Amino acid sequence: MITNFEHIPVLLDEVVNALSLVEDEVYVDATFGLGGYTKAILNTQNCKVVAIDRDPQAKIIADNLKKSFTDRFYFKIGRFSELGKFLKELKIYKVGGIVFDLGVSSYQLDNKERGFSFKLDGPLDMRMSSEGPTAEDFLEEVEEVTLANIIYELGDEVFSKKIAKNIIHHRRNNRIKTTGQLADIIRDAIPKKKSKIDLATKTFQAIRIYLNEEIKELQNGLIAAERVLRPEGRLAVVSFHSIEDRIVKNFFAKCLQNNSLSRHLPELPKKNPSLKILTKKPILPSAKEIKFNKRSRSAKLRIAKRTQFLSTFGEIA
Repeated sequence: MITNFEHIPVLLDEVVNALSLVEDEVYVDATFGLGGYTKAILNTQNCKVVAIDRDPQAKIIADNLKKSFTDRFYFKIGRFSELGKFLKELKIYKVGGIVFDLGVSSYQLDNKERGFSFKLDGPLDMRMSSEGPTAEDFLEEVEEVTLANIIYELGDEVFSKKIAKNIIHHRRNNRIKTTGQLADIIRDAIPKKKSKIDLATKTFQAIRIYLNEEIKELQNGLIAAERVLRPEGRLAVVSFHSIEDRIVKNFFAKCLQNNSLSRHLPELPKKNPSLKILTKKPILPSAKEIKFNKRSRSAKLRIAKRTQFLSTFGEIA
């Protein structure tokens, strides 16, 4: 059962503080998971939270939380790139803050049936929404060159070609059906060396990101978030690897360079940013938190605040 899983939200106090919660305001938890951030927000301030998650299993936690916060909590199953649409359905058009906690949730990672972990042998699934082709299906069809590129670009794996070649070699004889099989194939392809992480880590990450379209989803989710934030509204994003963090950093930088107003009103300054960056460098977990929760060690929190200027990306369609 999903309710049996322990959930430790990463950088919880820092995220809640970053949102600068205001009474009666609406906030969005764009990656609900097991509800850690949502619960903390609702317990901290008399406000409302709209939570989103693409994993249908998250509704079990959401239904339980709804019993305690009947009039202040709303949950939607779907992609966070659609948060503007979900808010419109609730007749909410601007919000005071949004938090993204990227990557996989504790439940998804610790449940071997979901196929995200190379440490737990289970079906080779990796689907966040439990819909569409599985990782097993993907590996049965993908071409070697394409697979190598995915592993290199989304996993920063220098041995991507050797790994892809070994995967294709094994699939010619037998379909790769479990996470254990895939992990062993990956490890066998990489020269043995001392490493702080399991040799299968980067390839599993790359396949998961590709299968769930996480890069495109993050880019579209950030755009949707910037559009619905009211002036002074906060955007807090917790990422767990360099690819995610780079996207967030570049997105903030682009919003800082927004010139949309100056094109139409020449008398205004040439620089009219839609976001003000509040973290010159990302906030990292403390040594104490890392010791308590090892999964927090790679986390980075970036925070920005909405300005009064027009959205860099236009209004919601």
